Amino acid sequence: MADGTLTSSGDDSHSFAKGRADTGSGMVSKLADAIGLKTHAVALTWADAAPKGSIQFKPGRWGCVVSVFATVAAKGRIGAFDRQTYGCWGGGVGLGLGNCHDAFPGGIEGLCRFLADGNELSEEGRRISEEMAAWGGRRRTDDFLQGERYLKSADVAKRFLEVLRMRDLPAHYVVVKPLDLAEPEQEDIKSVTLFVDPDRFSALVVLANYTDPDLGKRDCAVGGGMQIMGIIRVPGTWNGIIPAHWWG
Repeated sequence: MADGTLTSSGDDSHSFAKGRADTGSGMVSKLADAIGLKTHAVALTWADAAPKGSIQFKPGRWGCVVSVFATVAAKGRIGAFDRQTYGCWGGGVGLGLGNCHDAFPGGIEGLCRFLADGNELSEEGRRISEEMAAWGGRRRTDDFLQGERYLKSADVAKRFLEVLRMRDLPAHYVVVKPLDLAEPEQEDIKSVTLFVDPDRFSALVVLANYTDPDLGKRDCAVGGGMQIMGIIRVPGTWNGIIPAHWWG
């Protein structure tokens, strides 16, 4: 996973079973039960220390934040991120670890072109791509030149970044864990993520309005998976976003 850059802190020999929720020491998602979710609901919290046995990327190494969330959901592990182990620039921003976009090759302008139609027509972009190729990252170089094409133009991408909530959290770590391992009396859970297929997604849309059909409290935001699971939230609501993400 993620180019083999994951490490584990402390003892990771234990396994985390959903059965722990039955002891009353953790939380249970009624939504997850209602839709027959086969994986763990993933809770996101902040902490000043990485939990024992948590998995992390190696400092300064590339990795996909979504892959850690997926490992938590599928295998019941605990993951942790800090300002040296957020995997990628977008991941750092998405987790609320400050403005990491400036470190993207070519800065904000290079990122905006990357999200749109690429850096191939930019003289600076072509120069940077040659440096990237020299590092041995041919695939990433091609992606950098061709662009992800999620947004119509670099100008549209710039507008997206302007409205994206940039946050620098007052904690050292962002921790993701199975919801049934969360301790609500000791932890402030910031968000809960469910990995679902299209049928279960439709069910969630219905259930999100089941007791409170206020259309202003639900939304379908577009963004990177790490942003959807991290900093993009509807103000004043607990689980107010029905998300759609474009990578991860």
